[in-house]
Formats: sequence, structure tokens, C-alpha cells
Amino acid sequence: MAEQEEEGDDVPAAEARHLGYNVLGTELSCCCSDMGGSGIGTGFYRNGFYATGDMDMGRHTVCVRATDKFLSYSKSVGNDLSTPMPQYNFPGLKEGDIWCLCAQRWAQAYNAGKAPKLFLQATHEKTLDYIPLEVLKAFAIDQDEANAVMDKLNLQRSQLDAMMNKAVAEDDGSFQ
Repeated sequence: MAEQEEEGDDVPAAEARHLGYNVLGTELSCCCSDMGGSGIGTGFYRNGFYATGDMDMGRHTVCVRATDKFLSYSKSVGNDLSTPMPQYNFPGLKEGDIWCLCAQRWAQAYNAGKAPKLFLQATHEKTLDYIPLEVLKAFAIDQDEANAVMDKLNLQRSQLDAMMNKAVAEDDGSFQ
């Protein structure tokens, strides 16, 4: 299923959980599966994960902690995230809420100096189509955990490189 999602195919809401990878290249973590006790999860599929697909035109892929500064800015540019909209299963946000933003909306807020902090491990890799990883890292709430993940991946890469180099050095060039 992750292959379908990476190719851009849409996935049914029931199957959207755990699809895709985060911006670090590891399994996508849940962002928020029960916003304010409402039973409503974040993400396009409202399941707490930021799986995305062709139906998600806005690329709801960035897991953020809302701030009053961001919410006020968002409303001023025509994206009122504070007002509940039950018809869209949207409870409305207040400072401190964890929610899913469209990647382009986060980039817009960043360019205006109003971007909220985010969770790298719950932000979908498709976000990197809009925002560089280094910029995202500067706003990461989970930076220490993300650094530990990256350190582990880099160690595994070095070990793999060493094994591959050893295998090439030992190879006599013949096929078996």
C-alpha cells in the first residue's frame, strides 16, 4: 500500500493509516487522533495520520502545534482555522491544539514570519516538495528525537557502505 501512496494513488480512509513516510524517511507517526476529546483525528482522512493522495488537493501533510499568532495570521489571509465547521468534521482550533496543515499554507505562514512549530516525525515526506528539510528542522518540536533517528540512520548507512565496499574489494569480478 505504501507503494500506491508514493505513486500518488489515492487510498481509502480506512486504509490510510501508516501509509507513507515522514520527512526523515522513517515510518509516519500519528499526529493527533482525538483532537480536544472530540474523537476527530487530524489529516485529510481524519485518522490522525497524514497519509495523502490524489483527493488531498491541499496536501494536508504538516503536523503543527497551533499558536494564536498563527491562527490570527491564517484567518487574515482567508483560512479561518478557529471557527468549527462540523460539515467538514473540523472542530476549530485554539492555541496549543495539534493539527494538520497544508504544506503550502505552512510555507505561506513561514514566509510571513508566522509559521507554527511542527513535529517532524508526524509530517509527511510529501511536505519536502514545498519546504526544505533544514527549514522544517528549525521549527521542530521533536528535534532531539529526530536527531536521534537521523544518527541511527546515518550509522546504519555507514555500516552498509562498509559492507558494500568490503564485498566489492573481495569480488574477483566473476559472476556466480
